[in-house]
Amino acid sequence: MDVNVLRGVIAVVSLVLFVGIVLWAWDKTKRARFEEAANLPFAEKD
Repeated sequence: MDVNVLRGVIAVVSLVLFVGIVLWAWDKTKRARFEEAANLPFAEKD
């Protein structure tokens, strides 16, 4: 296997991984959980 083929495979895998993370982050079913986590630093301590 040539080094350029390996670079191409790594580039494709990285792109697929990036798109998967973006889709996971923008999933509407997780929105409430992300908003709750974003407000944790502002929560009052008991």
